[in-house]
Amino acid sequence: MKRVKGSVCLALLVLSLGMAMTPALGDDVKNQAAWDKLKQLSIGQQIQVVQNGAQSTNGNFRSVTDEAIVVSAATGEQTISRQSVLRVSTKGPGHRARNALIGAGIGAGAGAGIGAAVGGCGQGTACIGATKGEITGVIAAVGVIVGAVVGAVLPTGGWHEIYRAR
Repeated sequence: MKRVKGSVCLALLVLSLGMAMTPALGDDVKNQAAWDKLKQLSIGQQIQVVQNGAQSTNGNFRSVTDEAIVVSAATGEQTISRQSVLRVSTKGPGHRARNALIGAGIGAGAGAGIGAAVGGCGQGTACIGATKGEITGVIAAVGVIVGAVVGAVLPTGGWHEIYRAR
């Protein structure tokens, strides 16, 4: 009977230790899979590496191994060990032309609405006999220009996180 109790206690101890270790082993596998995403980066792609202590390195991607990532920064090529990396982000593509077109469309619509609301020339105005349609067209054209400029200067792209240490 003592032998059975001892065997059951030993089996429960081994089982509980195994269950306690499972999440830790799972985290290592997930972390390795996330690190492997870095192997899909293109050489020369702009990246940002944030390290322990919140130190940040911006530069172009050079290479990655299971132990480190190599970045070509303004100060030269830097090899950063995997243990010190908190996260890696890539610079997204800019959309200035698209935003300029969207802004131009919004500006045209707003300008046309304002032009239609303002109306044509009435007595006592200094508009040299312009019609309501001409005034609407001019204000819409100004709206196109203003909207395109505003759309082009809006920040685009941004950083997209591709790796975070667990």
